[in-house]
Amino acid sequence: MSERESMEFDLVIVGGGPAGLSAAIRAKQLANEAGEELEVVVLEKGGEIGAHILSGLVLDPVAMDELIPGWRTRDDRPIKTEVSADKYKLLGSHGSMPMPTFAFPPFMHNHGCYIGSLANVCRWLGERAEELEVQVFPGFAASEVVYGENGEVRGVVAGVMGIAEDGSHKGDYEPGMELLGKYTFFAEGARGSLTKTVKAKYDLEANCDPQKYGIGLKEVWKVPADHPEFSAGYTQHTFGWPVKDADGNGGGFLYHFSEGGENYVSVGYVVHLNYKNPHLAPYEEFQRYKHHDDISKFLKGGKREAYGARAITSGGIQSIPKLSFPGGALIGCSAGFVNLPRIKGTHNAIKTGMLAAEQAVEAIRAGRSYDELDSYEQAVKDSWVWTDLARVRNVKPLMSRFGTLAGAVLGMPDMWLRYLVGFGYIPQLKHGKADHKYLKPADQFKPIEYEKPDGVLSFDKLTNVSFTNTYHAEDQPIHLKVADLDLQKLSELDVFAGPSARYCPAGVYEWVEEEGKAPRFQINSQNCIHCKTCDIKDPNQNINWETPEGGGGPAYPNM
Repeated sequence: MSERESMEFDLVIVGGGPAGLSAAIRAKQLANEAGEELEVVVLEKGGEIGAHILSGLVLDPVAMDELIPGWRTRDDRPIKTEVSADKYKLLGSHGSMPMPTFAFPPFMHNHGCYIGSLANVCRWLGERAEELEVQVFPGFAASEVVYGENGEVRGVVAGVMGIAEDGSHKGDYEPGMELLGKYTFFAEGARGSLTKTVKAKYDLEANCDPQKYGIGLKEVWKVPADHPEFSAGYTQHTFGWPVKDADGNGGGFLYHFSEGGENYVSVGYVVHLNYKNPHLAPYEEFQRYKHHDDISKFLKGGKREAYGARAITSGGIQSIPKLSFPGGALIGCSAGFVNLPRIKGTHNAIKTGMLAAEQAVEAIRAGRSYDELDSYEQAVKDSWVWTDLARVRNVKPLMSRFGTLAGAVLGMPDMWLRYLVGFGYIPQLKHGKADHKYLKPADQFKPIEYEKPDGVLSFDKLTNVSFTNTYHAEDQPIHLKVADLDLQKLSELDVFAGPSARYCPAGVYEWVEEEGKAPRFQINSQNCIHCKTCDIKDPNQNINWETPEGGGGPAYPNM
């Protein structure tokens, strides 16, 4: 008999990001309109809604308009700066060249979109959910899936607390609760820990290409009111430098927005995680990026206010798994609905959350539970989400094969044709293999020399981690599980020169060398900002990221 108590709901949603909150809001809207009772709960592992949310963000408002009509005119709206200028540039080490945006299909333009903080958008959506009497439980990490006798998902275990590092129970031990629902939605974002187990159990990725990922690194800078280069609504996307095609692919972004009477610049860099050179360090590339004249001029005179990093799905339509299974569904970035060329996924996350909620409410009205929501997958395919992804389906594969610039050039006419007539000049290309399989032995590359940070534009990793407000309770099990430490030494270190110390953006991993001893793999799990890069990029898939105690991790203020 289980030591845990249980609570029963109609709908259990794991993850308080845009997909999960939108699903909850839509479900309650439908129930309230019909005068029905519907119990909905949202579980969020962060200490508050928005604490673990990070995005660029340039928001396509199409889904927000559908979810909460009239949000744009509300005084309390969470995002207010509309895009006013839209620039694309090809960077070199000593200069840049503007890209002709008139040659881009209309959906690639950012006019009509909004700039701001996705963390704050989620906080606002959380308030709207609570107004509708959704039960929102922040600091409540879901750590285990509950299955029924017939193998269906029945809910999750959440709220386990007070386990010591050695596995013993501390004085404040709590076994957690079983939160059971007629349907359970997984909205954990990219590479969710429970989503991984559900995908494996039901073989949801049997008929799709491997998911592809990038790591997005971002800082928010506050700049003076009279900053000569600041212009609210300005967006700039760049590629070509500093990551070179011989090593991997990458691109940068820079967005200007105003909030609360202050002016901010979001600056970031995305490194595709199919990079080849194990000496490449995404964090260091980002710091180098800020020193380019086309970036530094916007930051000089300002002050860095926040830092963070997060894995991003980028596989597109080829990599979307089966979306439903007995008792539940995948929504948002748990399934991978990011449009890579547009660098946008929030609109698709919101919409897929809404679509799943609509199908679940209809099923519950019909007296169903714990079965498969087949209609959800078809609803997604019939929606504008599918169109959004179908138009850009070949850009990522082309970049992987030919490099960022050549891939973009080859992909442009294909996007135009798919926009104008619904089909392209290139058949749908496949993603050849998972990202970790691209890494090559270190002896095939020269080490990359990175300059020391100057403390003005660029910063050392651990100093920047302090700006994430990351906290994990002491004396808890390390949530980064290494399956085979011998393999880590023989392969990750001896063959690939220890890339974990470089791909981690928070200083979690170190190979410690002490005189007279073999190198020791050290995990500084208290630094972890939950980006999931290690789970994706370890060359042997030897590291498994599991959720730590609820409330642990970063506490992003405005990312």
